[in-house]
Amino acid sequence: MSDPLLHRLTPKRLFRGVAVAEAITWALLLLGMFLKYVTDTTELGVRVFGMAHGVVFVAYCLTTMVVGIDQRWSLRRVLWGLLAAIPPFATVVFDLLAERQGAFGEWRLLHGRPERSLDRPVAWLLRHPVRGVAAGVAAVAVLTGVALLVGPPVGS
Repeated sequence: MSDPLLHRLTPKRLFRGVAVAEAITWALLLLGMFLKYVTDTTELGVRVFGMAHGVVFVAYCLTTMVVGIDQRWSLRRVLWGLLAAIPPFATVVFDLLAERQGAFGEWRLLHGRPERSLDRPVAWLLRHPVRGVAAGVAAVAVLTGVALLVGPPVGS
């Protein structure tokens, strides 16, 4: 059973929304770093915006994988999409280039038969949107928790 939301929330809209959110949190983190290291006024921006950026970074990476699998992106395109999360604002550039190259269509696995092993979990996520969103939120929380256990990036 398909959800009408998924007919409006196309792969391109989902990816673009998360890519822009990732770029916005990068800007906020850079602002926090400016306040901490340049003006020496407060660490609060780095703490708050750093956490926000970390959460959205993880969400962007998961979204890149889900959209990449559904849209049958090449491994190279998926890797470029993941690497785009590292430099500030590159996710937006990647999104625009991917759109220009025709990388986005309708949800292939919403109705189509999963053909590859990675198609199955993505098809499940799309066909059970409430549980899929819950699974995505849980995955972001777990991966963010693991990142916090590992520690902040060197130099923080």
